[in-house]
Amino acid sequence: MSLTTLDPRTALVVIDLQRGIVGSPTQPHSGADVLARSVRLADAFRARDLPVVLVRVSFAADFADAVPGRTERQGGGAAFPEGWDVLVDELTGHDGDIQVTKHNWSALFGTDLDVQLRRRGVTQIVLTGIATSIGVESTARDAYAMGYNVTLATDAMADRDAQTHAHSVEKIFPRLGETGTTEEILELLAKTHG
Repeated sequence: MSLTTLDPRTALVVIDLQRGIVGSPTQPHSGADVLARSVRLADAFRARDLPVVLVRVSFAADFADAVPGRTERQGGGAAFPEGWDVLVDELTGHDGDIQVTKHNWSALFGTDLDVQLRRRGVTQIVLTGIATSIGVESTARDAYAMGYNVTLATDAMADRDAQTHAHSVEKIFPRLGETGTTEEILELLAKTHG
């Protein structure tokens, strides 16, 4: 499916591009590539006075605010290095950006992001970030369920392995929204928002 349009009030939502995640090994794109493409999109959104949301994941030192459910494969519990949850410098320093801290996979669950977007009249989100199958997919699922139009910048996201990334991009995302590359989204943004 090709991209069709971007709503007049579309926001860019950047998932978990923080110090302890961007440098981790990812596939099929490196964290540096995901970051560079996300920065290009953020600059283009800011230039058009469209909202940019920077999401980070963080937990208390004792993990008291982590998701408590039983799972067969634990995703946390080990101590994180100091500063792992700090957003990367390349994205920060812009007064109008919205910053959200999440303690779950989705940026829309247990945060005020939905309120922040709706108060700004946002009806569509463009998603980037790491990891494709976790933070990005969970946020896309929730956004779709909440009635947002969803666009996914497939070359501005990555996962721990290429198969997991491909499954989200090829099987899940087409059911939640429209997919495109950073360049395709930038071209559409120029057409629809001058």
